[in-house]
Amino acid sequence: MIPRYSRPEMVAIWEPETRFRIWFEIEAHAMDALAELGIVPREAAAAVWARGRFEVARIDAIERETKHDVIAFLTNLAEHVGDEARFVHQGMTSSDVLDTCLGVQLARAADLLIADVDALLAVLRRRAFEHKDTPTIGRSHGIHAEPTTFGLKLAQAFAEFDRCRARLVAARAEVATCAISGAVGTFANVDPFVEAWVADKMGLTVEPVSTQVIPRDRHAMFFATLGVVASCVERLATEIRHLQRTEVLEAEEYFSPGQKGSSAMPHKRNPVLSENLTGLARLVRGMVTPALENVALWHERDISHSSVERMIGPDATVTLDFALARLTGVIDKLLVYPERMQANLDRMGGLVHSQRVLLALTQAGASREDAYRLVQRNAMKVWEADGRLSLLELLKADPEVTRFLPADRLTPLFDLSYHLKHVDTIFARVFGAARP
Repeated sequence: MIPRYSRPEMVAIWEPETRFRIWFEIEAHAMDALAELGIVPREAAAAVWARGRFEVARIDAIERETKHDVIAFLTNLAEHVGDEARFVHQGMTSSDVLDTCLGVQLARAADLLIADVDALLAVLRRRAFEHKDTPTIGRSHGIHAEPTTFGLKLAQAFAEFDRCRARLVAARAEVATCAISGAVGTFANVDPFVEAWVADKMGLTVEPVSTQVIPRDRHAMFFATLGVVASCVERLATEIRHLQRTEVLEAEEYFSPGQKGSSAMPHKRNPVLSENLTGLARLVRGMVTPALENVALWHERDISHSSVERMIGPDATVTLDFALARLTGVIDKLLVYPERMQANLDRMGGLVHSQRVLLALTQAGASREDAYRLVQRNAMKVWEADGRLSLLELLKADPEVTRFLPADRLTPLFDLSYHLKHVDTIFARVFGAARP
């Protein structure tokens, strides 16, 4: 987590000041619940809210001696609260504070990530409708296949990130749980009422059975979801990188006035943002495996997961937050070149219409094997001539082809609009009746 790839709002969730504030609220709300049960004086609970303070530097100093962060926090809190502090943390264990706090932090981080995806979806929607009818070549294996539209490429990305949004919402719900169940999770020294009270106050749900820690399958699913979202970021970034290649140049990242592409070559305009997104996606995915390995803890508790989560919690969420915002900017300002798309479509002498000719031959009576052979032998001549020949003209001159399809029936088979006739249907599936 470095400033270069960080945004302040997400970073703030993981600052020590925020973490200790959440710890304080958990302890104070637990005191209120204990007061409701008559276990601690109401005056003591009120005193915690009124005089409760902490200092990050002081907590750090105490921890250097105690080697225990929660005890250091409670000691610093007691220095401000006074005698009533003896009622703080009644029946609780450190994990009650740590795990509940992490649930709050991950839920808040998820809220920001969901907002990030919403912003990206809005841009993808606008650009998709802008280029709904902009013809371009579809590629399989990187090779010209059949026509599509640039709007369909963006509509596909919209649908993908719409699924990402749903996954983030589900992951948020799964990880936003509270455990105030005491040592080994049996509630022996703290009533379940306290857990329910704190969960409600902190915007969480009650963990049904927590041992001494919240089960880490929840966290594994959360970070796995972040990994999936990061992979979707990379997929779209990779598409842009390919489209910006000089030989293709159908779209490119915005190149601002004064921007430099190379220290050596003044002509360069590189897809640096998309390449950066590819690297950031690798980082987020790299944090998924440690989260999965955190699931297998010893018995009712160990802390082998703790060091992992102290790193991947901030790093994964901060990195993905930055990546989503950067991708939104890339799509918002993406330079699109319809004329180049059309030129690339026309580059291979009509080969993109080969399947339609194949199907027409079979419908006219040729066997599929013969139809494939006839189309392919003419298509290969165009391919080997690097598109300088016309597939349509070669087919018209092939008597084996015209025996089934005369010239006047071949020409309509090369109509580009045929391939795009269902674009509106696909858009309706993705966007419904909505418009940008």
